[in-house]
Amino acid sequence: MAVVTCGYVPVKPDEEDYRLSGSRRRHDTIPRPDDHHFSAMEEGCALRAFLEDGRKPFEIEQDLKPRQIDSGDQRPRRLSSLDVFRGLTVILMILVDDAGGILPAINHSPWDGVTLADFVMPFFLFMVGVSIALAYKILPSKLIATKMAILRACKLLLIGLFVQGGFLHGINDLSYGVDISRIRWMGVLQRIAVAYLVAALCEIWLKDETDPSTKIVSLFTKYKLQWVLSFVITVIYMSLLYGLFVPDWQYIVPSTATNSSAPVTFSVKCGLRGDTSPACNAVGMIDRKVLGINHLYRKPIYLRTKQCSTKSPANGPLPPNAPSWCQAPFDPEGLLSSGMAIVTTLIGLHFGHIIVHFKDHKSRVTQWCNAASLLLIKGWILHLCGMSLNKALYSLSYTCVTAGVGGILFAAIYTLVDLYEYRRPMFPLEWVGTHSLKVFVIVACNIWLLVLQGFYLKEPRNNITRLIGITE
Repeated sequence: MAVVTCGYVPVKPDEEDYRLSGSRRRHDTIPRPDDHHFSAMEEGCALRAFLEDGRKPFEIEQDLKPRQIDSGDQRPRRLSSLDVFRGLTVILMILVDDAGGILPAINHSPWDGVTLADFVMPFFLFMVGVSIALAYKILPSKLIATKMAILRACKLLLIGLFVQGGFLHGINDLSYGVDISRIRWMGVLQRIAVAYLVAALCEIWLKDETDPSTKIVSLFTKYKLQWVLSFVITVIYMSLLYGLFVPDWQYIVPSTATNSSAPVTFSVKCGLRGDTSPACNAVGMIDRKVLGINHLYRKPIYLRTKQCSTKSPANGPLPPNAPSWCQAPFDPEGLLSSGMAIVTTLIGLHFGHIIVHFKDHKSRVTQWCNAASLLLIKGWILHLCGMSLNKALYSLSYTCVTAGVGGILFAAIYTLVDLYEYRRPMFPLEWVGTHSLKVFVIVACNIWLLVLQGFYLKEPRNNITRLIGITE
C-alpha cells in the first residue's frame, strides 16, 4: 500500500440506472419524475461520496415494468451490481492491506508485474467512470453541473490531503500534525479526485447531444471527443516516459531513518532516456521537479525489490550492496502516472455509456465482454513486447490489463445481480458498497485504531490497542 495511514477510497458517485429492463421485453425509456431533474443537478449530478442515499427503490422485475415499492417515492432503484462491485473492491482493499505483509504474493508488486493488490486502484477508477455515465445522462444545466463537479473534486482533494498528507502519523506514532515543508501533495484520494473531475467534465461538455442508435459505431461517434482525449493523454504519457532525459540527482535521508547523528546525502547516477527502472524513470523525475522531493511518498514500493530488501518481496533490511536509490522518495500517485489513471476512468465511462444506450441485458454483457477482451489482449501483447505491467508507473499495458479485468468482473457481477437477481447472497457486499466511504474512513484509514489509542492508563503508551496486541 502506497500510503501512510490510508488505502484506496471507494468514491461513490450517484449511479442510478433509469433504463434497466428485461432481456426479452424491451422498454425504451422509464419516465422520470420532474423533481428528480433538479435533485440530480442540485446534489451535484455525481460523486455523492459524502452523502448516504436512503431512498426507497423501484423493484425491477424481468420482463415487467418497474413496480413501485412505496407510492410516496417516485425514484428508480440503484444499479445493484455497481454497489456489489464497489463492496467487493473495498473488501479486497482491506484484505491486501491487512494480509499483504504476511502474504507478499498478494501485496503490491515491488516494481514490474501485477498482484492482487494492484487491481484495487484501477477498479475504483473504473467504477467512478461507470457511475459518471449514469449520473450525467440528463443535464438540465451544464454550468451548474460543472460547478458541482468542481466542488466535489475539491472536497475529495482536501480529504486526501488530511488523511494522506501526513497529519495522521500512524498507529505506532501518537503525535499529530505535519510540517508543511514535507507534506505529501499527491495520494490515492487526490488521484481519484483529478480523474473524476476530468471524466465528469468530459461527460458534461465533450459529447454529441444527439441520441445514437444502439450500434457500437454510433456510440463511438457520439463520444468521439472523449476517445480523442484518451488518445492524446496516452500519447503525451508515452512521449514523456520514453522521451525525457533523466539526469543524475540527489536526495537526503534524515538522521532518524539512517540511525546516525546527521542526515545522509545520496547521489543517484542516471543520464538516461526512456528508462523505466526505479531510479531513472521520467515519472519520478517530473514529480521531483514539480512537486519537490520532500513532498513525495517516503516509503517507496521498490524498497521490497531484491536490490533493496534481504527478504524480498517482503520488507526487510537493506543488503550490504544496496543501490543508492533504495531509500529515495517516490510517489506512486504522481503527476504523469495520473494521466493514465484518467484513461482508466474514461474507459469505465465507456462501459457506463453501454448501460445508457443499450437497453437489454444481453447486448450490455456482450459489448462489455468484447471491449474487455480487446483490452486484455492489447495489454498482454504490450507486456510481451517489453512494456512491462507496472502499477507505480501506471504503464499502458497495466492500464489495459486492469481495465479489461475490471470490465469482465463487472459484467459477471451484473449478470448475477441484475440479470439473475442473486441479490440476497450479495447483500453484505452491496451494503459495504453503499456505505463504502464510511467503511473506508473507519477501517481502511485506521481511524478506529487512532480513536482507540486516545484511551490509555496513566501514559499514552498504555492504550487499548497496545493491550490487545495491535500496536507496539
